[in-house]
Amino acid sequence: MKKFLLFLLVPFIALTSTAGGAQLSVAFGNVGKDLDVLKEFFAMFKEKTGHDVNVISMPSSTTDQFGQYKLWLSAKNKGIDIYMLDVIWAPQLASHFVDLSKPAAKLAKLHFPSTINSQKVNGKLVALPYFTDAPMLYYRKDLLTKYNRSVPKTWAEMAETASIIQSAERKAGNSKMWGYVFQGKAYEGLTCDALEWVNSFGGGQIVSPSGEITINNQNAIKALITVKSWVGNISPNGVLSYQEEESRGVWQTGNAVFMRNWPYAYNLSNGADSPVKGKFDVTPLPKGEGPNARSAATLGGWNVGVSKYSKNRDAAVELALFLASPEIQKLNAIKSSHYPTIPSLYEDKDVLEVAPFFSIVKDVLKTSVARPSAPTKRKYNEVSKLFWSASQSVISGKKSATSSLKELESRLKRLKGKGW
Repeated sequence: MKKFLLFLLVPFIALTSTAGGAQLSVAFGNVGKDLDVLKEFFAMFKEKTGHDVNVISMPSSTTDQFGQYKLWLSAKNKGIDIYMLDVIWAPQLASHFVDLSKPAAKLAKLHFPSTINSQKVNGKLVALPYFTDAPMLYYRKDLLTKYNRSVPKTWAEMAETASIIQSAERKAGNSKMWGYVFQGKAYEGLTCDALEWVNSFGGGQIVSPSGEITINNQNAIKALITVKSWVGNISPNGVLSYQEEESRGVWQTGNAVFMRNWPYAYNLSNGADSPVKGKFDVTPLPKGEGPNARSAATLGGWNVGVSKYSKNRDAAVELALFLASPEIQKLNAIKSSHYPTIPSLYEDKDVLEVAPFFSIVKDVLKTSVARPSAPTKRKYNEVSKLFWSASQSVISGKKSATSSLKELESRLKRLKGKGW
């Protein structure tokens, strides 16, 4: 909470027009080089419109961002014109944002209908897509070739290969080598990871699309027990405090065989100074075990919402349309390896030249799994917190999977009450 209070003390000025255009403020959480790329887009926007854009940098943790956003929006803060919104936040924050249905009527038709629909609440288009997202399994193709191992299709294959290569590389002198890194900290990122494990074993989506609580089942229990077996063996104990950047840090220094991460890590891992440049590739996340096993990737993505409290609403709407335009979607794919939401860009030669893995992205998106923000509505944040807490209690060894999920089910029932 201290972080949030510090943000509230920041004075927001320059809300009126400046020579040549308005002064806009955008709240944005920086991951990797995303902020630098976004500033390039803002410079392009200023050249086209005369409107200047100031970035209010947020914590990288989406949990912290959401808490801060709620404080600002509840206070009807007039100092922020645009909010970058996680795909799951629309149902919870819709009342604070401008309906973009009319100004984006033509533009919206260029995007995946499912992406546009995910940002509609009671017929109101809360936000426009900046990019969509789904994680993948990063793997060291050089090491798999060296040890004659195939790209894993299941979590069991991944764990076996990770163990074999980790052991061999340590014997060869790299004492820092680990088999697999992921996001294990108790925050929204763990909800994404754990949902993938559970769903890939056929354990459902925590809460079904119809609102039924489904998490307490044998497949979900088996998934969490499996992950617990990785920690301290093929994954460092420190993974329990990892977010995306900590995972990338281990991976990009050449000290992990496999990594679960979002596509932003692709270009960074192939940077000129990266020790793993040219040595890795990506593939869909592995399947679990059992008759309902599947590859499951949590659907992510970021969207642009215009605050109802903005004093520069027209200019802010212009910026939202600009950031969702085909031009920016293409540049964002090239510069940051973010998935566009305009189908034609997946066949664009310029995009495929720098992000060849986009050729498999449609398959990844087809297997994506949504967090239950739609059925749980305003209660999603608490649902997620209960889920990530229960998941970490299992993979850290503090509680058994059976008792943790039984307790989670009871807490979710109390939270639901007579309805979400």
